[in-house]
Amino acid sequence: MTTVCLTGQHSDHDVYAAQCPCRAMLDLLANKWSALAIGALEDGPQRFGELQRHLQGVSPKVLTQTLRRLEEFGFVDRTVYPAVPLHVEYSLTELGHSAAVPLRMLRTWVEDNIDGAARAGAPAASCESETTPAR
Repeated sequence: MTTVCLTGQHSDHDVYAAQCPCRAMLDLLANKWSALAIGALEDGPQRFGELQRHLQGVSPKVLTQTLRRLEEFGFVDRTVYPAVPLHVEYSLTELGHSAAVPLRMLRTWVEDNIDGAARAGAPAASCESETTPAR
């Protein structure tokens, strides 16, 4: 499905077209840390440390990069409060809230279907911990 480009950069939007700027947004939203950060922010504004604890396994560097890209694309607002120490909060914009809807459905679908993928033999679909001793 294609739609007319309102920016005038090209005649229409088509994520299948190699040069379409839609690809960059799709790449950002298809990233697991982006999808998880948007989901975490659905409950309201959060500070960096809160987000990092919520997104178990994300490094500070990757979370910073993810939040910067989400802000650049208009999905997240970064608010700095003048205090000592500096207080920074991240929140979803209207665009971020609209992206949260399909991403929430995708996260739910994954949780509901991971066992089916494990039964089919998907190597990364096991919920067993990596530290579980071999039998």
